[in-house]
Amino acid sequence: MPFLVFVIVLSFSFYIVYKVQYVRSRRPMEKKWLSAKSSMALGLFVGCFGINTLFIQQSAVAYIVAALFSIVGFASVWAGYKAYRHFLPYARKEAEELNH
Repeated sequence: MPFLVFVIVLSFSFYIVYKVQYVRSRRPMEKKWLSAKSSMALGLFVGCFGINTLFIQQSAVAYIVAALFSIVGFASVWAGYKAYRHFLPYARKEAEELNH
């Protein structure tokens, strides 16, 4: 599935970008916000990798591994999204206070 490979590569790239931004940031709320974004990107990577495994290999072990990867990955996306929504107002407030 070329589409899944594209999403896998793109999500891993975003994970790297967000982790670099996380390391470079000095604001604590922005760090937590960036960590949530990187968690979503990594979760999407793992989840899509699990789905892609279903198309590549056709065995019982592959189905189990793919199911575990998909569940863990998409649970990480969900948890990251919840954290993203939680820390976004604090990160905005922190950025506004720093700019004024």
